[in-house]
Amino acid sequence: MQFSINRSVFIKHLNDVQRAISSKTTIPILTGIKIVLTDAGLMLTGSNADISIESFISATDDKNELDIGSTGSIVLSARFFSEIVKRLPEDTMNLEVKDNFQTEIKSGPAEFTINGLDANNYPNLPEIDTEDQLILDVSVLKQLIAQTVIAVSNQESRPILTGIHLVLDQGELMAVATDSHRLSQRKINLDLNPNIHYDVIIPGKSLVELSRTLDDDIDTVEVRIAENQVLFIAGATSFYSRLLEGNYPETSRLIPTSSTTQVEFSAPVLLAAIERASLLSHESHNNVVKLALNPTENNVTIYGNSPDVGNVEEALASENLSGDSLEISFNPDYMKDALRSFGQTQIHIAFTSALRPFTLVPTEDNDHFVQLITPVRTF
Repeated sequence: MQFSINRSVFIKHLNDVQRAISSKTTIPILTGIKIVLTDAGLMLTGSNADISIESFISATDDKNELDIGSTGSIVLSARFFSEIVKRLPEDTMNLEVKDNFQTEIKSGPAEFTINGLDANNYPNLPEIDTEDQLILDVSVLKQLIAQTVIAVSNQESRPILTGIHLVLDQGELMAVATDSHRLSQRKINLDLNPNIHYDVIIPGKSLVELSRTLDDDIDTVEVRIAENQVLFIAGATSFYSRLLEGNYPETSRLIPTSSTTQVEFSAPVLLAAIERASLLSHESHNNVVKLALNPTENNVTIYGNSPDVGNVEEALASENLSGDSLEISFNPDYMKDALRSFGQTQIHIAFTSALRPFTLVPTEDNDHFVQLITPVRTF
């Protein structure tokens, strides 16, 4: 195998597939990058058995400057190979595989030789063929991931909660995540055949890496779902992820349908106030911020306290405060994550009691996005 290529183009594709490679894998060959050269172009593959990423560099695209000498394949150590490529001196690099998988990498006056492995020993990626292809807008998918992945659990004791539950039914896509302390749910209406139905759980870590690989210059992503794998195809990149097995908890019943106290805030204003209050609460072992709502006097106050450092008290600007007076305590980090997911919007918060979960929704389009947070008992 021998080829030369524009180095900056190669590095971009290399960075994409490296997201799937882990040094902690129990399969030694998966610490490497698989490189396959055909007459059509160059395919790079990285995998850690949970996720796999393929990125294709076309031979017909002039900007790639891909000049093919001879086709073939090789697996090279991801750690050494990527560091070498990124430090080469010229804009063009040349790679040639010689006897016994010895691989020569040249650029200008620099020349490296590293040991490779037989690509035939690299695990095959699953073939996912389905007629029910789902096309999503990239910006919508990235927003959906960002708004829900914050509530994914990091505790492996309940593996099912480390994923995002995706349900496609009647042309509506619903994504929901919960770690049992908070919940995030987002719905999107799609122009699809209403008979297409999916119910899958995708690991949150996989979707975070997917979001990082999606370029802003790509408009749409194709989603294919098989029995235990999902494939996302965006431009020249194919992203595979395993699906989590099991039944996701019934989360719809967790969202309150009534409330006793309601208030509206500007999400950025409330976020800034909670960030100030949590400066002190983080020094306390319980990390709690308290919100006091008094509709009779039309005021809302936030409190943060650390016995070792001091306390903070701030009156908040709010709108449409109504219902019963209430004091409620919560983890400020959960609240900050939730508020960031709303961006610059106005939000409506509905409380039921000091010990029951409360909900945050945008004042506009409030049927399609909800964040739920469980309060902290402070007595």
